[in-house]
Amino acid sequence: MPMIEINIHEAKARLSEYLARVERGETVIICRRNRPVAELRPVGAGPAHPRPMGLAAGRIRIPKAFFEPLDEDLLDRFEGKGG
Repeated sequence: MPMIEINIHEAKARLSEYLARVERGETVIICRRNRPVAELRPVGAGPAHPRPMGLAAGRIRIPKAFFEPLDEDLLDRFEGKGG
């Protein structure tokens, strides 16, 4: 896979062009003062099919207490109040 190095100024001025190259499979290394700081590369393909819903149906039980309001003291701790 081809790889090119560019400086930040060039990346800002020609970002669309470099993104097009990345879409074609190239990797672009962005440098600051000739030192690599970031890499633009193609994102891996996502799953071919959406993940099916309900894979754990019947295996997990959520108790009714899960849906009850939280205790005020515990709620305060979640919100960063009190100790």
